[in-house]
Amino acid sequence: MSKVLRSVVTGVGGYLPDRIVTNDELSKTVDTSDEWIRERTGIHQRHQAADGTPVSDLAVEAAKMALAAAGRTPQDVDFIVVATTTPDLTFPAVATIVQRKLGCPVGVAFDVQAVCSGFVYALSVADGFVARNRARCALVIGAETMTRLMDWTDRGTCVLFGDGAGAVVLEPVEGEGAISDRGLLGFALRADGTKQDLLYVDGGVSTNRQTGYLRMQGNQVFRHAVVNISEAVRAAAADAGIAVDSADWFIPHQANQRILQGVAHRLGIDEAKVISTVAEHANTSAASIPLALHQGVQDGRIKPGQLLLMEAMGGGLTWGACVLRL
Repeated sequence: MSKVLRSVVTGVGGYLPDRIVTNDELSKTVDTSDEWIRERTGIHQRHQAADGTPVSDLAVEAAKMALAAAGRTPQDVDFIVVATTTPDLTFPAVATIVQRKLGCPVGVAFDVQAVCSGFVYALSVADGFVARNRARCALVIGAETMTRLMDWTDRGTCVLFGDGAGAVVLEPVEGEGAISDRGLLGFALRADGTKQDLLYVDGGVSTNRQTGYLRMQGNQVFRHAVVNISEAVRAAAADAGIAVDSADWFIPHQANQRILQGVAHRLGIDEAKVISTVAEHANTSAASIPLALHQGVQDGRIKPGQLLLMEAMGGGLTWGACVLRL
């Protein structure tokens, strides 16, 4: 086989705000209970960014950790893409703010907005630069302050979300063009704008000049999530030339424990292979996959050379999956 450039993950980082909000604490302000939340979602707690802390601060902390793990410095970074739906400002992009705060040199920096699918979308975009040798050291970050989009009187949504950031460093490495190569091996990205009403925020600059609140039809989202995500995972695996059950680890978007279990069951994936952080982190949207990846690497479960399947679905509706050999 001919040699190819692969986008290889050389460092992983994650950051969670210090403040932890338990289910019991939420039950004091909204009509819910710890038992109700755990039974329906698997969530025990979530992290919440302090007032005055922008999402770029979370992204910077995750990026620093990823760079340290990769043995790189901000001066090495020539490409930054941030997946977020909760930016500091309408503009500029969070990626440029992260670039400034880290002290990176002039390079490429922009955001991707695909809500909870954002990190998978951002990996695909970065792969288009790194694997074509147009970026030598790329930061791909998922960062969110989702708690700022919550209607705290709506128990169906406010209990589901948390804040956090995760990051990876991507670098070009020559491979053999085989499934044994390290790096990003396959993708499947999807969107269906006709399903907007199932999951959206009821505010925006050009509609009502408001931030708005997150609105969701939970049962419908669950149904679409299990079916659509499963299809995308199979498609990404086919794109990579692997069997779904050959993956060492399944790292899903951490939306709801029931969705994680439903997708794993539909795909025939052993639940022992599923990396789940939803109990401690809740749904951190675009940050959830890199945070789960970081936790798996940190606790020693995920090891170099292992094959990973990652997937997500978010508002839009958008969804997608990718295959990565660490």
